[in-house]
Amino acid sequence: MAEAPSPRALIGAALLAAGRPVAARELGEVLGLPEEAVHRELRALGETLQAADLGFRLEAVAGGHRLVVPGETVARLSPLLAPPPLPPLSGAALEVLAIVAYRQPVTRAEIEAMRGGSAGTVLTLQERELVKVVGRSDAVGQPLLYGTTERFLLEFGLGDLSELPPLEGADFSHLLRS
Repeated sequence: MAEAPSPRALIGAALLAAGRPVAARELGEVLGLPEEAVHRELRALGETLQAADLGFRLEAVAGGHRLVVPGETVARLSPLLAPPPLPPLSGAALEVLAIVAYRQPVTRAEIEAMRGGSAGTVLTLQERELVKVVGRSDAVGQPLLYGTTERFLLEFGLGDLSELPPLEGADFSHLLRS
């Protein structure tokens, strides 16, 4: 008779099966483990994966943990990925995304005023699920307010918005994982 899987093995299997970031609290509830034990096992799992050099790692992102393939490896695996990675964002789209990320909630008119040009790429960012409508402004006409999404946090490898890099420098293109 096979032994019961260890807590670490259960956590690894849960993260693989979920395919999304899972909070330690949720893992604890599902697996019947105290949250402190889950955090301890997550640290150990991360160290084990790094030492084993298996081609994927544990990442803390968007308020949870998930298993990911490092960006440098993704390019080599692109023929296997479905759907294929999206093309990189244009400079204008990155600029609009940065404005939304740092100034949210923000209206399209405010984005255009900050950019000194069109904010038409907001639609592209919405299609990529990086930006969403988060409400309406109290200003005349009640324009839509935009904010970032959980997908934004995932794509940029951020646990939350407080992890955004400082505003010095204007080139954020290196941050997007594709």
